[in-house]
Amino acid sequence: MISKPLNSLAWLLLGVAGVGVVGAATAGVGIARAGLRPMKQLMDVTEHIARTEDLSVRIRVDGDDEIARLAESFNAMTAALASSRERQQQLVADAGHELRTPLTSLRTNIELMMRSEKTGRELPPDVRRDLLSSVEAQITELAGLIGDIQELSRPDAAPGSASMRLVALHEGAERALARARLRGKELTFTCELEDWFVWGEPAALERAIVNLLDNAVKFSPAGGTVSLRLQGGRLSIKDEGPGVPPDELPYVFERFWRSPSARSLPGSGLGLAIVARAVQASGGTVGLHQAPGGGALAVMTVPGARTPPPETPPRKG
Repeated sequence: MISKPLNSLAWLLLGVAGVGVVGAATAGVGIARAGLRPMKQLMDVTEHIARTEDLSVRIRVDGDDEIARLAESFNAMTAALASSRERQQQLVADAGHELRTPLTSLRTNIELMMRSEKTGRELPPDVRRDLLSSVEAQITELAGLIGDIQELSRPDAAPGSASMRLVALHEGAERALARARLRGKELTFTCELEDWFVWGEPAALERAIVNLLDNAVKFSPAGGTVSLRLQGGRLSIKDEGPGVPPDELPYVFERFWRSPSARSLPGSGLGLAIVARAVQASGGTVGLHQAPGGGALAVMTVPGARTPPPETPPRKG
């Protein structure tokens, strides 16, 4: 008689335990699926990007837990990659457009000389001389443009990389000024340089100063003065040219941008973009302004010291 109630109780407990196990398992599966849903979404997006190379896809971010922060980091990474690819595509498109003009001119001049050779009709000596001079100028322009594109297409140097070294900016400015004097023999140059040591790429920083000086030489009138000054990490270059209209100042450091008044002059429109890249890689800033009294004033500021710092790159942030 007693065993019957016990058996009933055992079956009841077994049934309750079974229901509890099934309920716990169901709840665990539901919780696991809810917790892993963001990871599945991340996996799906990753597979989609790998399959289609579509970097515009973003993961919906809910909450502020570790998975939400992972999703935010992933979205930031894909946005950076998309921006990098867009800049690369724009550089290729702009480069193709800029290369087309000198190549067309070069091809036309060479075809004229080849037609003269094939038909036996010699060109007048002065015409032939002008054609050869034009070919030489176009080849020089192409070489400069290709060099500028290569400079802009290479990756930025990371802090602490082998290419980042201690640079005596005043010495680079002296060498850049010597090159500028060769290009502007009809100009007067004034120079006032203080010692200034920075961390950066020596060749890139020197080329930045060369480009700024070349810009000043290009736009300076015959007999004008170009002033170079380095004081307290602030390098300024002033010329007596026409200056830059205020509405054009925001665009002067963009790739391939050229002022309408300067499109007939030699140049690729990449010189100031290379300057901005080199200065920013060293943690500095650069700007172009209207100079008091007329002309243009280029100001380049790079953090550093008047005496050589320790032979280790500065830590960022």
